[in-house]
Amino acid sequence: MWAFDASSMIYAWDNYPKSQFPKLWNWISGHIFSGSLHMPLVAFEETCAKSPELGQWLKDEEINIIHPDTTILRCAAGLKALLGIEGDRYGAGVGENDLIIIASAESKGMPLVSNEAPQLTLPKSLVKYKIPAVCGYKKPPTVVIDFLAFIKQSGATF
Repeated sequence: MWAFDASSMIYAWDNYPKSQFPKLWNWISGHIFSGSLHMPLVAFEETCAKSPELGQWLKDEEINIIHPDTTILRCAAGLKALLGIEGDRYGAGVGENDLIIIASAESKGMPLVSNEAPQLTLPKSLVKYKIPAVCGYKKPPTVVIDFLAFIKQSGATF
């Protein structure tokens, strides 16, 4: 099972148009149907806001939504404390939704598919860490890969 961030789903939609890559989107649909592809609620809402057509497709496919429960919210709060984020001062790194997305994947024991670019040089301040850096910093780390790596690791051909 996989948790998808908005960035990865939007990347796929924008770079592999459904009209030109129907077999890819049928494959993704199959993952949704089988229950192996999920999106945290905040990632789904972000996707719908940024790409309404994609959001509608995900609704029609009945994407599996991970709703934030007490376990997820506690995990997100723990990540916030780990990074030293105080109050609403998130800075240039992860935001509240990002922490919920990471916590959703962690709480459900799923790797995260995110197309947020890795930071080649990590900032000295943890509050500037982005999703891939936070996933690697926390213990145990959360596996995070981008959409293309997701396709490659599957071994699927289209």
